[in-house]
Amino acid sequence: MEVQGRIKMVGETQTFGSNGFRKREIVVTTEEQYPQHIMVEFVQDKTDLLNSYKEGQQVKISINLRGREWVNPQGETKYFNSIQGWRIEAVQAEGASGNVPPVPPADAFEPAGDLKEEDHDDLPF
Repeated sequence: MEVQGRIKMVGETQTFGSNGFRKREIVVTTEEQYPQHIMVEFVQDKTDLLNSYKEGQQVKISINLRGREWVNPQGETKYFNSIQGWRIEAVQAEGASGNVPPVPPADAFEPAGDLKEEDHDDLPF
């Protein structure tokens, strides 16, 4: 699955417990009729993927949805969800493709009509 939008916030890396578990959060605002602020967490070695990203950048994040069950001391079962990122890439805004000309559609060219039978197989391999 993927989430795409503009970076609203990139958090600092947090370390938990004696085992050194690391987590870093990023908030992406979707660009749709009703924008959503989606928090995605990157864990362990994936926290370093966020080092080169800044607020305001357009990104696409590959995610996994995680869910877990927890039973509290009173015996009540609770469920928690998280969105975990595993890849992030910058997305160029539409129309900002640089100097690359657009590719014309295949039907924009007329078929050649002056081919001779002996000319059709002149490939060098």
